[in-house]
Amino acid sequence: MKKLVSTKMGFFAVALVLFWIKTYTIYKFEFNLGVSGAMQEFLLFFNPLSSGLIFLGLALFAKGRRAGIWIIVIDAILSFILYANVVFYRFNSDFITIPTLMQTDNFGSIGGSIADLAQMHDLLYAVDIILLIVLYTTIRKGWSVSRIQLRKPFMVLAAGVLAFTINLGLAEADRPQLLERTFDRNYLVKYLGAFNFTIYDAIQSAKTSTRRVLADSSDIVKVENYTKSKYAEPNEAYFGKGEGKNIIKIHLESFQSFLIDYKLHGEEVTPFLNSLVHDQEKGFTYFDNFFHQTEQGKTADAELITDTSLYGLPQGAAFVTKGSNTFQGLPAILGQQQGYTSSVFHGDGKSFWNRDEVYKHLGIDEFYHEAYFDMSKENVINYGLKDKPFFEESMQYLEEMDQPFYAHMMTLTHHHPYLIDEEEASIEPAETGDGSVDRYFQTARYLDESLEQFFNDLKEAGLYEDSIIMIYGDHYGISDNHNRAMAEITGEEITPLKNADLQRVPFMIKVPGVEGQGINHEYSGQIDIMPTLLHILGIDARDYIQFGTDMFSEDHKDFVPFRNGNFMTEKYSYVDGKYYDNATKEVIEEPTPEMKEMHETVMKELELSDEVLYGDLLRFYTPNEDWQPVDENEYFYGGPDDENGKVEE
Repeated sequence: MKKLVSTKMGFFAVALVLFWIKTYTIYKFEFNLGVSGAMQEFLLFFNPLSSGLIFLGLALFAKGRRAGIWIIVIDAILSFILYANVVFYRFNSDFITIPTLMQTDNFGSIGGSIADLAQMHDLLYAVDIILLIVLYTTIRKGWSVSRIQLRKPFMVLAAGVLAFTINLGLAEADRPQLLERTFDRNYLVKYLGAFNFTIYDAIQSAKTSTRRVLADSSDIVKVENYTKSKYAEPNEAYFGKGEGKNIIKIHLESFQSFLIDYKLHGEEVTPFLNSLVHDQEKGFTYFDNFFHQTEQGKTADAELITDTSLYGLPQGAAFVTKGSNTFQGLPAILGQQQGYTSSVFHGDGKSFWNRDEVYKHLGIDEFYHEAYFDMSKENVINYGLKDKPFFEESMQYLEEMDQPFYAHMMTLTHHHPYLIDEEEASIEPAETGDGSVDRYFQTARYLDESLEQFFNDLKEAGLYEDSIIMIYGDHYGISDNHNRAMAEITGEEITPLKNADLQRVPFMIKVPGVEGQGINHEYSGQIDIMPTLLHILGIDARDYIQFGTDMFSEDHKDFVPFRNGNFMTEKYSYVDGKYYDNATKEVIEEPTPEMKEMHETVMKELELSDEVLYGDLLRFYTPNEDWQPVDENEYFYGGPDDENGKVEE
């Protein structure tokens, strides 16, 4: 046995087995892949084999002792890719894609989150590399300096290809059209493995990069036909009632709706937001069945969806990968049709999520980024400017803006890992033992206090009464990797359906001169914000390519697609391949034709939205005779001592 291990092929075999064991262990303990049934269990165990044979097998072509070095280096690279996915998955419940890796400008700002996500037991994932190094230094002297016979590495590669072919065949038998319907990356990793998924993702990314070149004006016609067929007539009680009013759009970072009315240690976590929901005199309408619809782009996806009524991409962030596209979004429409000045306020670097470029294509006049705020140490935590100084310092710029204005205020403090200075925490943390979940309530309270202060400042400045105020959550804050702690918080087991339910985020809106509805139970999502706001301003949404519909309309389409193909309706939901009865929470064993048709509609809608973004199809579309395409060269976002916004001719 010792003699066998000391050979090059023996060393390769040891490396392969260690790689296989580590990969499978990580699958089982780090990823929540929803494995069910003997076939899926077998494929989860089997799928690392093909990757190990092919990638490590390439090292056998090296001459002499270098084969061992190549094996160690390749194993280390594969291990790094796997561990990067572990850390990424702990917060995002998702896997790294090629478009995600293109978002390199964001890496400098996420160090705190990465450090919080790393765990002590992660050191065990390097043990196999250390063992291989020790073994190699012990046995390499006995190796021949000549190259191994070529038939051996070719046989290893052939075995890897055969293993993958068997793997793919069994996967397709258990999950037909696995590679054709790829909205859910969990399925791909579960069936094919993390490394095969990475290769597949690279191929898909290369294919999508060519779609813009091949697109032409005929491609937008079917999209237009679909969106016009989905159009919902405006509600006369709201249509045009906000025309000429300022719009203040407040973006609640990582804020999920379960926080509304939630009590911790006997205290309301968000007393101010609760008052907006329940006090009719404040004039707000609160949609309690409103969902975020973001994917890997998270905050950037939320911005894209709410300002364009297009879905984010299934991989990466459209702000980064498609930031130079033609858009027909709210800022440009409001500016052209009703003379609005548009602005974004965000206490972080201007290039994060490629904002300083994509905002030009959206036609945003002014961008107030970190250069406009006091970013001294006491004002900054985690991702950027704390919410209280952010709102306080933003007031001077709001008061100086030409009216009517469309102002997008983006909060930051309530962001993973939910850090807060002890003296600023006005509620004790939860006691689940999960740090992120426990601190989540403290930063939510801080955000709530920040909003109350901001509302008071708006009133004092005379901006409150004459403004449409819209508040929405951008994406989840607690991923399904925290299900144990969330079960304690909610008092319920976090099933797949319950996790889908938890994707609710707040949406509330006040329109001057219109009585608020209190709590509205209509099922809706971020995709519906743009057409709703257009109708409130008296602009008919019919002209524009939009996948959402007016939430106040009697014809509102109340199904809510998620980016992975799941969806929610009032009576039933589709989650991870199963239909559920919302009332009983039970699986519907025999879904009706209507349910299956709804699933097909959701998939079609997501695919059409992807075609718009991948093909940059809006460059071929003119919504009406008054529309002028946005010229990004007219915008520049500098600092307070430079030009900011639209450059005058």
